[in-house]
Formats: sequence, C-alpha cells, structure tokens
Amino acid sequence: MNSYPVVKEHRTPFRICVLLFLPILLLAPRPGFAQEAPPPSLPPGWITPTPKGLVAEPALLRKLVSTSESTVGDERSPADGLYVETGNMITGEGWISLGPGYRRHVLDGRLFIDVSAAVSWKVYNVAQASVELPGLAHDRLTVGAQVIRQDFLQVDYFGLGNDSHASDQSAYRFTNTDTFGFATVRATRWLSVSGRFGGILRPSLSAAAGRSVPLPSTVDLFSDASAPGIVAQPSFLHGDVLVAADLRDHKGHPTGGGLYQFVAAAYSDRDSGTYSFRRYEVDAAQFVPLFTKRWILALHGREVFSDASSGHVVPIYLMPSLGGKNTLRGYHDYRYHDNDMQAFSAEVRCALFTHLDAAVFADAGKVASRVADLDVRHLKKSYGAGLRVHNATATLVRLDVGHSVEGWQMFIKISDPFKRSVPISGRSAVVPYVP
Repeated sequence: MNSYPVVKEHRTPFRICVLLFLPILLLAPRPGFAQEAPPPSLPPGWITPTPKGLVAEPALLRKLVSTSESTVGDERSPADGLYVETGNMITGEGWISLGPGYRRHVLDGRLFIDVSAAVSWKVYNVAQASVELPGLAHDRLTVGAQVIRQDFLQVDYFGLGNDSHASDQSAYRFTNTDTFGFATVRATRWLSVSGRFGGILRPSLSAAAGRSVPLPSTVDLFSDASAPGIVAQPSFLHGDVLVAADLRDHKGHPTGGGLYQFVAAAYSDRDSGTYSFRRYEVDAAQFVPLFTKRWILALHGREVFSDASSGHVVPIYLMPSLGGKNTLRGYHDYRYHDNDMQAFSAEVRCALFTHLDAAVFADAGKVASRVADLDVRHLKKSYGAGLRVHNATATLVRLDVGHSVEGWQMFIKISDPFKRSVPISGRSAVVPYVP
C-alpha cells in the first residue's frame, strides 16, 4: 500500500473549470428564458405537462403515480403532517431505508419544524431535527438550525488513489453528531447564496458492525499513512458557502434547464490542527430536450479540490470519493478516494410511458493527489442503462445497471442520478463526504 502524500497548497487551475463548464454552459438557457417559469396567463402552481410516452401507459402505473402526487406538497413547500422517510441516506446504505417523520408550519407559516429518523437495509441510522424561519425579507431569506445524528455501520474504503485495488476493499463504522446554523438568500427566482456554520464533537471511526460484516476492517487493514484519520478523530468546526443558479423546470425530475453550483468549505481541526483544510467544488448539470421532451439529453460534471497547508492532511471521511449510484455506476460505492476528484456523466432519457423513462448512460472520472493530475488521461469509465419511474415533478424510483472493467453493479434508488446524496434533512452531508 502506498503511503499518503501530504497535501500541498495549490490554486485551482482555470483550465479545469473551463473543461467542466464550457460544454454545458453553451447549452444553458439565459435566465430570462428559464423553462421552469410559467407563462403569465397561467395560475400559480403551474406544472410543466408530463409528455406522453411512446407506448400507452398501464393503468396500474398511472394510478400509483397519481397517488404519489396527491400525498406530497409542492417542490418548495412540503406537505405538513406525518410522512414516511424512504431515502436520502448516504451512498452505500443498502437497497432501501425508511422511517417516520413529522413536519409542520406554525405561527401562520412563519416557522417550519421537521423531525425525522430512518434506518436502512444495512442498519445505517440517521435522526435529525430542524427549525426554519422560511419567509423573511419578503420571502428572500431563510434562516434555521439543525442537529443531525448519523451512524453508518459499513462505509467502504479501498485505499488511496486512482490505482487502488478492488481486492483491498474494507469497511469502517462512522458515527457523528453535527449541530449547525444555516441561512439562504434568494437574490432572484433562480439565483441563491447559502451559508452554514457548525461543529462536530469528536466523530468516531471504528471497526465495521451490523447484521453481517463480510469485509475486513479498515482499521485493521490500513495504517494512518494509507488511510489518514483512522487513528484519531478530532472535533471540527466547519463552514461553507454555496452559490447556486437553478434553472431546472423541476428539482426532482428535471426535463429542461440546468443547475450550476460553486461551494467553498473550510474544516478546522480543534485538537491538533493536523486535519484542517479547505475544499472547493464546482458542479454543473444541464437537461436538454432533443426536439421534444420525450427525449432528454442530461449532462453532468463535478470537480472537487482539497487545499491544505504544508504538513496537514485530509481525513478519509472528508476526502472526495468516486464510484457508485451518482458517479461511476459501473463501480462499487466509494471505489476511489484522494484529495481531488473529477466526474462526468451523460445520459439520454426516453419517455417509454408517460411516467416511465428508459435511459442509457456513460460515466467517466478519476481521483488524484494533486490538482495538476486531474486531466482526461487514465479516466475510469462505465456505461449502462436504467429505468426511472416519476410523476410530474419528482423521481419516485430508478434502476441503473452499470458495467466497467470491474464487472456489473446495480442500483435501486429514489432520486435523480445527478442529485448528490444527502441525509434525511435534505441538506448536504458534512461528514462523510459522499459522491
């Protein structure tokens, strides 16, 4: 096993950002022509009509989808009351996760409360409670606070670098409690700026646990040099800023428009300082109707850069990772880890039925210890096909089967493949970093 190279300070190369954004931005609509905006003559709550499929839809599927639309709220304001939390755990949680949740707007809608918990197939468990003030400054400002408790029993780790071996697969248990405050400012209907600041008190990394643990323990198989952070886990303060331009017609099942995001984050090791570092991330997705919304070309790209002072390192649970349901779908979850990462995906979606799309896709990406090594050489590649069941605004379930040089992988999930994994709160996870 290779020893871990200390991260050196570096600057994000402009050429990498250009390679990521140029082909997507050329296809992006101008803000004034965003496809999510209804014509002025249509009433509030207008939803883009779902295109008819190539084949007549079975009555049972139509009825099931209609039921799903009647049991949820709109995209910005979820329905009050009890709900079943059925997903949104981190990559690698297993086939399914579910649990109870309760949300309520109180004080005439000025305060929003959400409490939920879920357990997954691999007995991962997550619980969260949050409060929000969503309608401040003429509905342009949201502030809130949240606490999340996460216990992930079998997180996979294969070693460092783009040349790590599948035979070195191991697993570890990761437990943490994160408490933070957040705020979002909506400058326009499509442009927002969000910030978050919080703390994690001594997360725990230990041997994998659960109903069955077929893999060796990361703690036993790797050293701190080849898996930074497995020996000691310090307390962290963390903060991040997200700038997002969201031109999609729908967040859960986009058929037009795009989403462009930039994130700057900082993590401060409050014990020794060894694991303090900064991270920068650019993410872009574009959805292009091919003459008709029955056929959609979906493009996605992501670049992640770690920046640490001399002598500092990034722990494995905060390193960018590549592989699994949202990146390389022909590889195992968390297949590759390193300081920096790039991932690209393209897929063509066809409305087979009104509420069932068939898709073919291709993914590529790599990880590297230095930004200078992020280029188009030695990319890991996968390809495959899938199905997506959806209503007018959300993906209800998807099946993806991907192939690579390491074999076949199958994923059954309840989110669009270009949506980053998030905890049940709906906000991006701080630890571990998930693709």
